[in-house]
Amino acid sequence: MLSRFRIPKTILWAANLFGIFLLIFTGFRLATFLAFRPDDFGFGDAIPSFLMGLRYDLRWIAVILLPVVLLSSWPRLSPFFSSRNKKWWTWYLAIITFIVFFFFAAGFGSFSYNQTPLDAGAMNFAEDFSISIKMIWQTYPLIWMLLGLIVAVLFFRWMYHRSHWQVINRTDGKGIPHRRKVFVLCSFILVFLIYGSLSWPPLNRADSFRFNHSFKSYLAINPLQNFIATLRLRKPDYNEKKARTFFPVMAEWMQLPDPTDFSFRRETGPRSTSFESRPNIVLVQCESFSMYKSTMSGNPLNASPYFDSLCRQGVFFDRCFSPHFSTARALFAILSGNPDAQLFKFSTRNPEALKQHTIINGFEGYDKHYFLGGDPEFNNFEGILKNIKGLQMHTGDYFKAPKVNVWGVSDKELFLAANDLFRKKDKPFFAYIQTSGNHRPYNKSIPDTDTDFIRLSIPDDELLKYGFESLDEYNCFRYSDYCFRKFIEAARQEEYYHNTIFVFVGDHGLAGNASPMYPPVWTEMRLTDEHVPLLFYAPGLLAPQVRHEVVSQIDILPTIAGLLHQSYVNTSLGRDLLDPSKKNNFAFITNTADRIGIVTDDFYLTRNINSGEELLSPLQTGGTTYTARQLDSLHKRLSLFTTAFYETSKYLLMNNDRD
Repeated sequence: MLSRFRIPKTILWAANLFGIFLLIFTGFRLATFLAFRPDDFGFGDAIPSFLMGLRYDLRWIAVILLPVVLLSSWPRLSPFFSSRNKKWWTWYLAIITFIVFFFFAAGFGSFSYNQTPLDAGAMNFAEDFSISIKMIWQTYPLIWMLLGLIVAVLFFRWMYHRSHWQVINRTDGKGIPHRRKVFVLCSFILVFLIYGSLSWPPLNRADSFRFNHSFKSYLAINPLQNFIATLRLRKPDYNEKKARTFFPVMAEWMQLPDPTDFSFRRETGPRSTSFESRPNIVLVQCESFSMYKSTMSGNPLNASPYFDSLCRQGVFFDRCFSPHFSTARALFAILSGNPDAQLFKFSTRNPEALKQHTIINGFEGYDKHYFLGGDPEFNNFEGILKNIKGLQMHTGDYFKAPKVNVWGVSDKELFLAANDLFRKKDKPFFAYIQTSGNHRPYNKSIPDTDTDFIRLSIPDDELLKYGFESLDEYNCFRYSDYCFRKFIEAARQEEYYHNTIFVFVGDHGLAGNASPMYPPVWTEMRLTDEHVPLLFYAPGLLAPQVRHEVVSQIDILPTIAGLLHQSYVNTSLGRDLLDPSKKNNFAFITNTADRIGIVTDDFYLTRNINSGEELLSPLQTGGTTYTARQLDSLHKRLSLFTTAFYETSKYLLMNNDRD
């Protein structure tokens, strides 16, 4: 139709390409809507997201086509000038299509895994490309996935060729002049689409969050836009003035002695209940130890019966939360006592945040050890560990056992090697053991040599009902329990066991269906991502008890220090959980890269930091009844505390390096 108006061939071709790319972008958004929409979210609700998303899509289509139009204003660069030009331009489009498809596939994966669009946080794994690609290779059919992507790209390159031929077929012999002014006009139109707005400022990422509804916003923005826009947010960002302003709020909640003295440093003397026997400390960070998947939650699949038995013999906190979803962030939070509140980049990879005070350095007269079955360079674990003075590292090639997958030796071999070292010690020691077996690739985490571990078979519908994505994941979770048993059974044979406090904590949870075990809010608001077990196990030292208050990973080291008969300096937001004077139970969490919140014993307040959308959710069904006025007052108090904790956490990332 356009050829009737004697429009240049390149512009006609660009119009055809425009339609093809619009179909690709719209198809991705429609697939995202169909695959991930909430149950109560209909197509009518999504129309504003599709309209907003169209603006982002038009921007990126214009970015793709602008070089074709702009450079073709010189006839010798036109795709219709020669067959060589046609070849180069169609290969350019094929490469661009590959990039677009790659981002769309990654975006779909991000939605599937995190229920959020792709963002610059993915760079955390790209920075460990070798290990990440090995994990992907061992987990997914990568060859077939790449072949499928290449076939799709070649198909679209054929479409670009065909569209090019159709333009020639329609215009040959009609004497359509080149007319550079048409190219200039079309270039201006594409630049306007890139600008994306009729006023100042231009279209930006924040516009997608005007809906005050997370899924609407996530559906609107495409992964290309979100990834590029969040790259700049990987830099540290804190405001000391805000942190000082909110200090009185923090002082009230944390029971700090002086709300006017802007300092979190406090020196604590030995408690009357601390142990003068100078007990050893073995702190185990357990990979993906999601509470709702465990036996301790009442999950009928009974994946951790041995650990459940340990919990009945120790001090067990059944409502512990990690501040964020990540192994590296868990390591940072536990060692520093502060949440890793840098949302798009792991602070273990931020040189400005690596220098951290850690209570471990106050454990006088203790040997200090770290165990990891694989490579501590992954996510720069070793960077944050360097804060521990005199730390002896036992990683990678230290272990004699063969590696089972990209993460190194099996957790059983990790534990047994640690036990072999502990039994030779003749002075107190602190040991940090970081497991990695309960992780993708699930099908390669259990050595065939462990013949006494019996794999079970559970129907798929039962697995999904109780929160497991596959049989391999279920048996991998069970294998972790098997490894805990092997470790404790071996330790019980040694002298050090009787004067050792074993601390087990999950590094993070996993999203999934927790509704058979917990109220709906735990699944709907993704509390499953951060809910983990926390156990202090020391038969003969600690009397068994189950604690139901909300606690955090950042509280672990102050609690350990409180058990030792010595003074210690705490400069963090963590608190001694066994201090009888402790009040105000809470945990700060950052759920995905744009949601922060506070969990208390009764409520979870969550805020989208982009839109300001807040939601106060009760954690129990059929609990205390509150009036609207009481709920409003509580909402405001928790909202203020959430802001205070977030601003303080960002400040302490860069200012927690003084002993």
